[in-house]
Amino acid sequence: MAEIIRMPRLSDTMEEGNIIGWLKQEGDSVKPGDILAEVETDKATMELESFFSGTLIYIGVKEGPVPVDGIIAIIGDKGDDTKKILAEAESLTEKKPSEEKAEIKPITQTHQQTPPPSVTPIASNQLSSTDDRVKASPLAKSMAKESGIDIGTVTGTGEGGRVTKKDIENYTPAASRNLSNNSINKEQIAIKPDVQYGDIPVSQMRKVIARRLGESKFSAPHFYLTIEINMDNAIAARTSINEDSEVRISFNDFIVKASAASLRQHPMINASWMGDKMTVHEDINIGVAVAVPDGLLVPVINHADRKSLSYINTEVRSLAKKAKEKKLQPAEMTGNTFTISNLGMFDIDEFTAIINPPDACILAVGGIAQKPIVKNGEIVIGNIMKVTLSCDHRIVDGVTGAKFLTTFKGMLENPVKILV
Repeated sequence: MAEIIRMPRLSDTMEEGNIIGWLKQEGDSVKPGDILAEVETDKATMELESFFSGTLIYIGVKEGPVPVDGIIAIIGDKGDDTKKILAEAESLTEKKPSEEKAEIKPITQTHQQTPPPSVTPIASNQLSSTDDRVKASPLAKSMAKESGIDIGTVTGTGEGGRVTKKDIENYTPAASRNLSNNSINKEQIAIKPDVQYGDIPVSQMRKVIARRLGESKFSAPHFYLTIEINMDNAIAARTSINEDSEVRISFNDFIVKASAASLRQHPMINASWMGDKMTVHEDINIGVAVAVPDGLLVPVINHADRKSLSYINTEVRSLAKKAKEKKLQPAEMTGNTFTISNLGMFDIDEFTAIINPPDACILAVGGIAQKPIVKNGEIVIGNIMKVTLSCDHRIVDGVTGAKFLTTFKGMLENPVKILV
């Protein structure tokens, strides 16, 4: 019996998937567990696995975007009438669109960036003496490009010497192919620039960022509250903690913990606008914005108010690493009730951030700078940090936001309060 393969919904915000390439071709035999294709979603590039045995008798889209639930392939028997199968599938979809199910699922998440079509990569075909071109999956090529690895020097362990994702992950110069000086010339070792000029295709991630933040900015009435915080005591506390601790606590850990403790005292900041109702969340799940090459990901620290500084530090580092490697699971990027965007490490004094739906607020954190302040009637040097709270006025009023910032400021200026 022929099986229809449709584009699955691989993340909660996904509306379409972009097929990068097929690892199986029409006429190939497949069995459960075989990787069929590589699909770019709004958050990662994923390998898609077959659940069926048979022959890949139809590929609907070789490369490019496909809407969720769109037909992308058919697995059946050689000689099956694909036109008849497609007609029946389309008829069934019109009658019962809600009952169709995706028959493939993601098994891994990997690097997302792919070379724009207008960019000509280094001619790796000139690096091989046995093939017209280097055999490699699109995902392996993308990973090699991002890692600065000449894919022509990687020994492939896949079928027919094909370079796979694992070959790139396990690559070491010692395992590279033996290339003599006579087999390559200077023109073939051209250094690709870091910047690619001209038109660049919009990735799925960037499309979703544009759509979601555009909707947030123009549908949620934003207003902004900025406050200065004296970080002298926080600096002293951090120094004291890190003297005898294996975990090196960061200022961002203090900010996450102080935010969580403040949200417990001001629950309306930890809320969401749901159209006909407002939801005040009991759990405090803080999203921490992480910059990645193609945009922004927001891994979530669940139940942040119940976790210690060292636990928050370990979790944030782990999630940030996975975010930069595009290995975050969908569950690790959902459920946020409040978001923090910290640009302090880039010497940004202050900025405003767009609210991350469905949150009511987002906290924009600037850097710590030494400034003259008045203390006990005297002008002294203090370590000042500015933070700006972006608020959705449909949920949060000015006084509510101001009270939250006052509590947040008090906790960082007296860090012992964070532990209470």
